[in-house]
Amino acid sequence: MASAPTQAMSKTDAIDRLTAMPPEDVLFGRSPVMQEIRKRARKICTTNIPVLLCGEGGTGKESLARWIHANSHYAAGAFVKVNCAAIPGTLLESELFGYERGAFTGANQCKPGRVELADKGTLFLDEIADLSMSLQSKILHFLQDGTFSRLGAREDRRVDARLMCATNRDLEVEIASGNFRADLFYRINVVRFRVPGLRERRMDIPALADFFRSYHEQQFGKTAEPFPPGMLDYLQNLEWPGNIREFSNCIARYVVIGAEPAAAEKPQKRGGTFTASMPGLETVPLKHLAKNAIKEMERNVILEALRAHQWNRRKTARALKISYRSLIYKIREAGLVSRKSPAAPDQPGSEAHSH
Repeated sequence: MASAPTQAMSKTDAIDRLTAMPPEDVLFGRSPVMQEIRKRARKICTTNIPVLLCGEGGTGKESLARWIHANSHYAAGAFVKVNCAAIPGTLLESELFGYERGAFTGANQCKPGRVELADKGTLFLDEIADLSMSLQSKILHFLQDGTFSRLGAREDRRVDARLMCATNRDLEVEIASGNFRADLFYRINVVRFRVPGLRERRMDIPALADFFRSYHEQQFGKTAEPFPPGMLDYLQNLEWPGNIREFSNCIARYVVIGAEPAAAEKPQKRGGTFTASMPGLETVPLKHLAKNAIKEMERNVILEALRAHQWNRRKTARALKISYRSLIYKIREAGLVSRKSPAAPDQPGSEAHSH
């Protein structure tokens, strides 16, 4: 009986690793803008030079960071990610630098921080613009000489870790607004990559669609039908404001629901394009049609996941890799009525681990 959870966990871990860093040909695709990024990334892989990854949310900045790590001299070490926006500021310092026993009430034992765990590996600070000014100062000190101290410690510790940072904000604007230290910016902005939005690399959408279909088939244990004629052309003409993350959710919906979930968005081939069967389609702006279709897709994926987990919202949030709070908001926005099974109540204390 003990072997089943182990097998399930290993399968989940394998899927997580797959989506965190897809194969190189999928990650970079064929678009000229991504080929230029691959060319530049290869040049800096074998150095320990700091890297700053900029771009809109959902463009794959973490995937690029993992690829650089995997092809660097630090590949044998850990890739340690810290989401600076997801951890409250009061907890982030201890999460980054760790603490000694007795450093504060409840510190009953020593705990190494993420910086320490990244020794001989890579420290990836996601959404670095969300760091408080005091933590920016501590990160700057760490970058200057590679030393830090745990909370409550008297001695400094030294680590050798490669630093990579990511943000979806314009740090120059943040500096001008007094929200980001200029000296820290100069430290982390040695090599900068601007990761393009999906609309800037439309020719990569067919390969991404095939990749995410296989990925979500593994995730949901289903086999999807081949994409209908014209569907890829249709997907290539959308704007994708949520970029690859939104695109992945769209393909997830296709794997779970299929191409004909409702008459209102029944796919048809019209003039060589993949369209929806809706009255007055010719007068509806494409961006409005796409927005409504994607909202319906997201609603159906959430509904299917809730049913699969007997309406346990915390388990559903973990399966969908979103926070519990985000799931509750989306459930309310979609008008889904909670039918949580009494046999599978939400587990207390798990919200902090869902993301």
